[in-house]
Amino acid sequence: MSKTFKAIRDRTYSGVGDLIKLLPTGTVFLFQFLNPVLTNNGHCLLINKYLTGALIVVCAFSCCFTCFTDSYRTRDGNVHYGVVTVKGLWPDSSSVDLSSYRLKVGDFVHAFFSLIVFSVISLLDANTVNCFYPGFGSTGKIFLMVLPPVIGVISGVVFTVFPSRRHGIGNPSENNEDDASEREK
Repeated sequence: MSKTFKAIRDRTYSGVGDLIKLLPTGTVFLFQFLNPVLTNNGHCLLINKYLTGALIVVCAFSCCFTCFTDSYRTRDGNVHYGVVTVKGLWPDSSSVDLSSYRLKVGDFVHAFFSLIVFSVISLLDANTVNCFYPGFGSTGKIFLMVLPPVIGVISGVVFTVFPSRRHGIGNPSENNEDDASEREK
């Protein structure tokens, strides 16, 4: 194998890994599991609409919030989680300098695109469509088929070109060294 092929392959695998960790799979699984129950398989009463709306809001918040979390592993092997702030990681429960974990513009970009991807998944789900907008005609069906791949490609490009270095809740750092001191390099 040539070096160029290996570099392209490694970059592709890295990009796919970044895509996988950006949309919290637990949140999407929770939505996919509860949505048919709360929407009554798309045959909604008013209470079903409120419950489904609440589920969508809670899951969307979860997708965004996880973009603002990070973790680090100390020398003794313990993983510590926190929320990213303008000053660093909060809560600061150790004597390690966590100022390298500051909030960045990329965090907002990743949160925005995670929200967009989750919104497409949740709002264009068949049960959600039947519950909230059952009168979708043939034009709507085309929209339902075209929009998810378009949003997926755009988000995939953004996530691949601008990968996140965050290891938030559910994605602990694999490094056994002190991650905080390594980030400053």
